[in-house]
Amino acid sequence: MAEGNWTRVSEFILMSFSSLPAEIQSLLFLTFLIVYLVTLLGNSLIILVTLADPMLHSPMYFFLRNLSFLEIGFNLVIVPKMLGTLIAQDTTISFLGCATQMYFFFFFGVSECFLLAIMAYDRYVAICNPLHYPVIMNPWTRAKLAIASWFPGIPVATVQTTWLFSFPFCGTNKVNHFFCDSPPVLKLVCADTALFEIYAIVGTILVVMIPCLLILCSYTCIIAAILKIPSAKGKHKAFSTCSSHLLVVSLFYVSLSLIYFHPKSNNSPESKKVLSLSYTVMTPILNPIIYSLRNNEVKNAFGRTFYKALGLRDCIP
Repeated sequence: MAEGNWTRVSEFILMSFSSLPAEIQSLLFLTFLIVYLVTLLGNSLIILVTLADPMLHSPMYFFLRNLSFLEIGFNLVIVPKMLGTLIAQDTTISFLGCATQMYFFFFFGVSECFLLAIMAYDRYVAICNPLHYPVIMNPWTRAKLAIASWFPGIPVATVQTTWLFSFPFCGTNKVNHFFCDSPPVLKLVCADTALFEIYAIVGTILVVMIPCLLILCSYTCIIAAILKIPSAKGKHKAFSTCSSHLLVVSLFYVSLSLIYFHPKSNNSPESKKVLSLSYTVMTPILNPIIYSLRNNEVKNAFGRTFYKALGLRDCIP
């Protein structure tokens, strides 16, 4: 296409769920608002409690605290704008705003991929090598692993976002999604994107499949170790600790893979939106519910922190 026919895009229009009736959009707004507030509250409480309660200063809760930070960031990047498109029909987003949203979406998403793999490794060490667990997962090692999980998000987000937004955009500026994700924005580009699509697929393999394989290897060893535990109670306790993590991992990785292995696939945009909701809205709220509310240590810590906050130390169970 000749350069004269290119349209200089200064803003995008997020189509979000505009194809649905207004009544349905209002219901979605109320639902997502509740989920959003519960997500922020639940993950914030996890951070505060795991910092305040000495009983939760183990490596497992250190990584859980990092996960809560990521989930809060993930939600703040996506959900507020989505709520605006539902209730106020504020569907426009500036060129820079769209690029910024995409950058932090990839940053938090990639970091979460690697953090989930590190959490699986932490469970592997705790179950398969319990006697050396405190030595292996010492504070310095924990800090290095946390940094290692957060760092890959920076180069991936920088390359992906800078490269995509360096393309010329022509024709419509309507993004058929509820946030500035790579595949729907890519469809607005009026240039050859073959090389970028190859990069996107290779990048997906690196940041999704490699951590996923590490998780599978960790859980293969964990399951083998659990089967060797003589008591049924011990097996149940070990498996219950890992099953929650495995459930969240499965939902997160499967939905990501279905979308990003084929950035220009012909799948229905509505089906992609539903898949995106699973890891942008549902997974963050599962973090406090699955990892914490089913965990007696965390529930007891909530109680202790609550009594301390009220000055009722004598009532702490």
